[in-house]
Amino acid sequence: MNQPKNCGNSSHVCNNFHDTIEFIGKRWMGVIIYTLMSGPKRFHEITEGIPGISDRLLTERLNELIKEGLVTKKQLEPSSTIVGYELTDSGMELKEVITAIRNWMEKRTNL
Repeated sequence: MNQPKNCGNSSHVCNNFHDTIEFIGKRWMGVIIYTLMSGPKRFHEITEGIPGISDRLLTERLNELIKEGLVTKKQLEPSSTIVGYELTDSGMELKEVITAIRNWMEKRTNL
C-alpha cells in the first residue's frame, strides 16, 4: 500500500487510493474492522461476531491488518497467555468511515 504518488484532486485515481480501497475492500476486512471498533476481542469472539468466516481466512486477514499497523495483537491478561486483537490508533481512524458506510447502508435498506 505504500506507493508515493500525487493524490491531488484530479480525475485520475492515484495508486495509493486504489491500493487502500482494494485493501479495505478485501473479503471480510471491513467487518473485521467493524467488529474490533467496540474494543479488544479474542479470536473466538471475532469468529462469533462474523458468522461464515473461516479460522484460516480470519488469521490471514488479522495478520494483514497487523502488518499494515491497523490492528495489534496483545496479551489481554498480564499473567496469562490469553491474547486479543485491538485496533491501533490508525485503525480507529477508520471508525468514522466504517460508520458512514453503515449509516449509508441503513438508509438504503430501511433497516
